[in-house]
Amino acid sequence: MRISRVAVAGASGLIGGALTRSLRADGVEVVRLVRRAPRSQDEIRWDPGARFVDAGDLAGCDAVVNLAGAGVGSRRWTETYKARIRDSRVLGTAALAEAIAAMDSPPRVFVNGSAIGYYGRTGDRIVDESAPPGEGFLPELCVRWEAATAPAERAGVRTVLVRSGLVVARDGGAWARLFPLFRAGLGGRMGDGGQYWSFVSLHDEVAAIRHLLDSEELSGPFNVTAPEPVTNREITAAMGRVLKRPTPFPVPAAVLRTVLGEMAGDVLGSARVVPKRLLESGFRFTYPGIDEAVRAAL
Repeated sequence: MRISRVAVAGASGLIGGALTRSLRADGVEVVRLVRRAPRSQDEIRWDPGARFVDAGDLAGCDAVVNLAGAGVGSRRWTETYKARIRDSRVLGTAALAEAIAAMDSPPRVFVNGSAIGYYGRTGDRIVDESAPPGEGFLPELCVRWEAATAPAERAGVRTVLVRSGLVVARDGGAWARLFPLFRAGLGGRMGDGGQYWSFVSLHDEVAAIRHLLDSEELSGPFNVTAPEPVTNREITAAMGRVLKRPTPFPVPAAVLRTVLGEMAGDVLGSARVVPKRLLESGFRFTYPGIDEAVRAAL
């Protein structure tokens, strides 16, 4: 399917910004959804908190991509901030899905961000898209987040749910915090280091979203993670190898719980998630290994 015009919510974020650059480099017109008054013709105003977006502003778009939401790892999870995380995703998704459903000529595809937090803590057990949701704040959030796409799907719009892993990137996400520590020789495993981290390079994250946009037969949930999840201990070793720095300073679990609060459970928890449906669809990763993904980020 040839896509010529795409509306992107969350275009100022790590993934949304990279996707916007990639699409524009290939001549695709990108319209960005913004929360302020538009400053140019390539911007549309929306208010995710109020579940508002004018369906007329989406006219002519072949696709809508929603990657908006408050940062999960940006600060400690107080009840107030958890509500902000939840509302920024669920209400924003609902606004877009309802606007799409109200259009006379809706876009052909709605790609909505989600996360492997859907599965919760899986330990050493390998999980793919057939696994049920886990328990806790993040799984419950993801279930509501994905359910908010229902109006678009009921209207007959192909709907894709992108369950992203931990994106390896220099300028955002978890790795933006890790790189300075490891460069300074202060990096180390977290807890016992045995927990699995399902990662994906930023390059492959964007390539996967574009693959899902272009493949007319694909819908439903897709895990966007590298094919082989690795443990935090293995990630620590890879960071040391690539950056040529020692990794002598493990962070005890008790310290993480004190500093991060409830979020520490997800840092210390293990999620061994694989991209079964993505691989079956013919997608191939450019940076499947952790060393390659770290080098690509640098």
